[in-house]
Amino acid sequence: MIVHIVIFKFNDEKKDENLLVVKEALEALVEKIPELKCLEVGIDFNQSQRAFDMSLYSTFTTKEDLKAYAVHPAHLEVVKLIKSVTSESKVVDYEVGT
Repeated sequence: MIVHIVIFKFNDEKKDENLLVVKEALEALVEKIPELKCLEVGIDFNQSQRAFDMSLYSTFTTKEDLKAYAVHPAHLEVVKLIKSVTSESKVVDYEVGT
C-alpha cells in the first residue's frame, strides 16, 4: 500500500471559508478517481505557531496508481484551487508492508 500525506498552510484571507471549500473538493475526488482507495482530510484545531492548517491522508494500491492520481484532471483542478488559497505545502509518500 502507498500512503500520500500532504499538509497545507492557508492564506489568512477567507481562511475558514477556504478550508471548507478545499476539504469538500478533496473529499469529492474519491468518487472521481478509481485509483484513490482512501482519503481523509483534517482541519487543524491546535493553531500553535508550528501547526499547519490542513492535512490530507490518502492511500493507493501501487506507486503507479499514485502517479495516475497526480495527473488526473479532477485532481489537477483541485490542485489549482489549493494553490490559489495556500502559501505552503509539504508532502511525504511512503510504502507500507514491504
